[in-house]
Amino acid sequence: MIDSFLTKHMQRAGSRVDLFPGTHTHTHTHTHTRVGKAAVTCLLPSSPDRVPASRSSKKSPLQVFSIQETRRVSLCHCCLLLPHPHKHLVQMAESEPLPVQVGEKRSCPENEEDDTRSKKPKVESDHENGGPAYQDEEPEGEGSDGEEDGETFANMMKHGLTELDVGILKYVSDHKGFSGILKERYSDFVVHEINKQGNIVHLDDLSIPPDDEDVPEAKQQQQESDVLTEEQKKQLGELQLFKNKEDNVSIEVMDDSKERRTLVHKAIKTQFPGLETKTEEKEGRKFIVAYHAAGKKALAEVKTTAAPRKHFWPKNRGSFCHFVLYKENKDTMDAINVLSKFLRLRPNMFSYMGTKDKRAITVQEIAVLKITAERLAHLNKCLMNLKLGNFCYKNHPLKLGELQGNHFTVVIRNISGTDEQVDQAMTSLKQTGFINYYGMQRFGTTAVPTQQVGRAILKNDWNEVVDLILKPRPGAEKEFLVRCREEWAKTQDPEAALRKLPNKRCVEGQLLRGLSMYGKKNIVTAFGLIPRNNRLMYIHSYQSVVWNTMVSRRIEAFGLKAVEGDLVLRGTTAHVLSAEEAESHTIHDIVMPLPGFDVIYPAHHVGKGYRELLSADGLDIDNMRHKVKDYSLAGAYRRIIIRPSDVSWEVIHYDDPRISLVHSDFEKLENKPAPVFNKEGKYRALRMEFSLPPSTYATMAIREVLKLDTSIKKQTQLNTTWFN
Repeated sequence: MIDSFLTKHMQRAGSRVDLFPGTHTHTHTHTHTRVGKAAVTCLLPSSPDRVPASRSSKKSPLQVFSIQETRRVSLCHCCLLLPHPHKHLVQMAESEPLPVQVGEKRSCPENEEDDTRSKKPKVESDHENGGPAYQDEEPEGEGSDGEEDGETFANMMKHGLTELDVGILKYVSDHKGFSGILKERYSDFVVHEINKQGNIVHLDDLSIPPDDEDVPEAKQQQQESDVLTEEQKKQLGELQLFKNKEDNVSIEVMDDSKERRTLVHKAIKTQFPGLETKTEEKEGRKFIVAYHAAGKKALAEVKTTAAPRKHFWPKNRGSFCHFVLYKENKDTMDAINVLSKFLRLRPNMFSYMGTKDKRAITVQEIAVLKITAERLAHLNKCLMNLKLGNFCYKNHPLKLGELQGNHFTVVIRNISGTDEQVDQAMTSLKQTGFINYYGMQRFGTTAVPTQQVGRAILKNDWNEVVDLILKPRPGAEKEFLVRCREEWAKTQDPEAALRKLPNKRCVEGQLLRGLSMYGKKNIVTAFGLIPRNNRLMYIHSYQSVVWNTMVSRRIEAFGLKAVEGDLVLRGTTAHVLSAEEAESHTIHDIVMPLPGFDVIYPAHHVGKGYRELLSADGLDIDNMRHKVKDYSLAGAYRRIIIRPSDVSWEVIHYDDPRISLVHSDFEKLENKPAPVFNKEGKYRALRMEFSLPPSTYATMAIREVLKLDTSIKKQTQLNTTWFN
């Protein structure tokens, strides 16, 4: 909604929307190597020569720390994207590894979401750097943009959350904060996975590993190659590269035998991944018709759930091809779905150690069952914003959570802090660390926070659950959602409310469909139609608010030292410190529990605060088991302070805000020169690098450096005040 809404306001004659202080908009045309030309509206740091005459007299305030994310829009590097109100804020590098299936943005059909088991560890390990991967299904076939003309972005977000609302209150350092712009370009945020051996994963080799046992397959491919003429190969190559995406190539089969047709089918699919084939008969003659798997006409004919075709596989070769996936501005599941479509595999044939966020350049390891490196490497010719390399064969897949963490390279542009301020902030981050809060993306951006729904689920108050999800709410929304909510409030008729939705796959639509199927007296079953990942999101969100709140109280009460009654982990079991033991521990050893039936609480007054907080919410801390097993919370332990490793930083100067300030793996492979910085440049940026373990949010590390509220509501308020 926000993307189309934002575009509409930018396009109004004479209007110019500055969504974040210190930025300006401009429209220009970019040519991407793999994307083509596109006219886009961008936000760039303001400078005196760029401010319009009508506003040149106004003083520009400090830049606002901006963290924007979108799933629906893919713009150029320098475009600042804003979130959809039904999405979470930013997914910093790693998302919680619950593999939500998301269809390829181009035109892939939607896949059903995979259910994942509810993990109940003693030590929290069910999510990786950057927050949850829970993603509400966004309705397609959306209403007219014109329905939202009267609303503003500020109105939309004024009912959102701030850090205060979710318990994010404290900092560990006493340096003076400063401002800057994060993710002005997606290349300003680069994430490299740290594998289970502790090595930072890089894409640095596109070659195919030698395989002595591959002779039978090579012979077969030679036979397949012989059945296609050079002209046919040229036509098929153009079809594969989207030059005639909605067209097809017909190849007449002169030797009408099943063996010959099979050979042609195999030749096309093997040599031109992404193409599908079918046999057609015209006027008594048989043709094999090749068409693009991503073409709209093919969607009704191609099923992505088809079983993978069997290929010869040498016995001494590992069953899994491991490779490094380099992606730009694309979700991990998006990328998996693209690969699945081109290779005609189910997405669950791929395995990985963690999901990475979209608005970034990320590098991670992927494994796929019995697909050759040659087939994977061939995809590099036709994939956009994706690159595959560093192929090898192993006998095992990858498992979620096996990674040791992620290495971040982050650029914060247009910083206001002096070099001394920057050094103080980064030195503190390196030596002390940051509070391991759950970031704002954990809690949603709508007027009804996800933790409120989670609390109602834990209270077994299903009428309130339905009410919170379906009732009319303040703030701007899609017009069809407003009509749906109004209909529900007026009639309590799920079928009537459902008819107001053009697409039923949003959470509201799924719940209404469940209510229409099972009735309002069977809400638990009706609620079960919402994908499991989304349902668990609600209760995990409630746990996260409790944890944030209690950690803020712990820091307020005892500061940055271990005290009697604190908890530390011994293996996977929590132990209460005595006064004597506290002397030999530091704040970096201390953990705090997420509430559940299988955890203990600190022995000091902060521990008692858990009971008081849950009691005020109508919950019994001694009875966290739920009638529905999925919603029973075992609890977990989480370190309260995280100290990043491999921390380094530099303040750089530059003149062109459109250039990348990070030398990516792909640019290195292409032998492109590293960025050169002008020491006298008019813009200043902080480029920092650090590594984080799993289950931490890079957003919170950057918050500690800048000392600014990371909520989009707060940023919007600051910007609106300045704009007005």
